[in-house]
Amino acid sequence: MIQKANRLKHVKEYYFSKKLREIAGLIAEGKPIINIAIGSPDLQPPSNVIKALKSTMQLENAHKYQSYQGIPEFRLAIANFYKKHYNVALNPSNEILPLMGSKEGIMHISMAFLNKGDKVLIPNPGYPTYTSVTKLVEAEPLFYNLNEKNSWLPNFQEIEKEDLSNVKIMWVNYPNMPTGATASKLAFEQLIAFAKKHNILVVNDNPYSFILNNSPQSILEVKGAKEIAIELNSLSKTFNMAGWRVGMVVGNAELLKTILQVKSNMDSGMFLGIQKGAVEALKLSANWFKKQDAIYNKRRLLVWKILDALGCTYDTTIGGLFVWAKLPKGTKAEEFTDILLYKKDVFITPGTVFGINGEGYIRASLCVAEEVLEEVLTRVTPVNH
Repeated sequence: MIQKANRLKHVKEYYFSKKLREIAGLIAEGKPIINIAIGSPDLQPPSNVIKALKSTMQLENAHKYQSYQGIPEFRLAIANFYKKHYNVALNPSNEILPLMGSKEGIMHISMAFLNKGDKVLIPNPGYPTYTSVTKLVEAEPLFYNLNEKNSWLPNFQEIEKEDLSNVKIMWVNYPNMPTGATASKLAFEQLIAFAKKHNILVVNDNPYSFILNNSPQSILEVKGAKEIAIELNSLSKTFNMAGWRVGMVVGNAELLKTILQVKSNMDSGMFLGIQKGAVEALKLSANWFKKQDAIYNKRRLLVWKILDALGCTYDTTIGGLFVWAKLPKGTKAEEFTDILLYKKDVFITPGTVFGINGEGYIRASLCVAEEVLEEVLTRVTPVNH
């Protein structure tokens, strides 16, 4: 047998990759599993986006390699979107780098800036990919705690007690996944001040701005943020384009130039039709977000009922594509979700997927039709309820 690389010794297969394979097996056995765990939008992209994709097929250059930096029209659409919705001015020629999904950007950024042994500040709970990619590039994760008491925001007094001398990158993610928490402008200002003090590159992963959230924010709104921070963003959640794999990293031109050194050796440009569709999505008015939110609001009401039936508590003031809920005291997350899966045929995410601070919590997705959520509610509601 050819031995796998040492870098994989401390990297597990992504939880959902493994679990979905198990669920596929259960379904093949005839189990009527309902999945309310995954944040993959089930709604359709805007019709004009589909139209733009289709019409591009007939263009003479549609099927050729495209620019590593995306077409100028796409970069300009991103710049206009950031100015309109975040009040952030970006130079479309050198402060915007389109990506094949923001997940790709996590790898590119890590490869561009991290050496073996460098440390990376990673939120706990947080998106598991931050940790796995850090390990893949042989850097060292340094977890910082997020908790309910501190509104799921970094505790800088606690972080300052760590040895930060070799920290190169700090991952932040607001609106937060999995908790849905948002960061105030003051919190972003504190982040930027902390990063400048320790010369740490801050990367805000920002794909959830427009879902059940009336105040979209970018970390780049903070004065001086471009000196030390960049931002990942995506069309996956906002415009129901997860499978299209289209996003961007924005910020300091020199930092993006460094990321491009990696990216240009990893792919050969994004399909033109996807870029043309993305341009149309980014031009949409606020009505698009309102229509989406109306659907997600109805679904969230049902998810809250499901969580009530399960004896959980949750914060009704928090938006986002998921509901983060606290289990009854003393309940273990993975034991609880396995019981739901094997006894009720319902798959929900245990909070421990996102770190040890996720113990005692579960996360439910709003990417599920109302009638399906109604069925889940029927399955989990006690007979004598």
